[in-house]
Amino acid sequence: MPTYAYACKDCGHAFDIQQSFTDDSLTVCPECSGNLRKKFNSVGVVFKGSGFYRTDSRDAASTVPAAPAKDAAAAKPASESSAPAPAPAKPAAAAAAS
Repeated sequence: MPTYAYACKDCGHAFDIQQSFTDDSLTVCPECSGNLRKKFNSVGVVFKGSGFYRTDSRDAASTVPAAPAKDAAAAKPASESSAPAPAPAKPAAAAAAS
């Protein structure tokens, strides 16, 4: 049976009671015979098991997008990008002729 929370509008008395789904809501405070109101709380639902994924309970707007890939030139340190490129090696035939 579910547990419901009630609070009196007149004296402030608060209590919890187990009631069936088919039972009528309480309307009279047991302390002062004043008017009761039902308090509603948020319900935490946790899906566990192999058939559920962590992202099943989230909408698309709440997910964090992946970081964009960085350009290869931007990824090099400043000392490497400002250094001149090495000269190409001479072919073996050209080296023998000189």
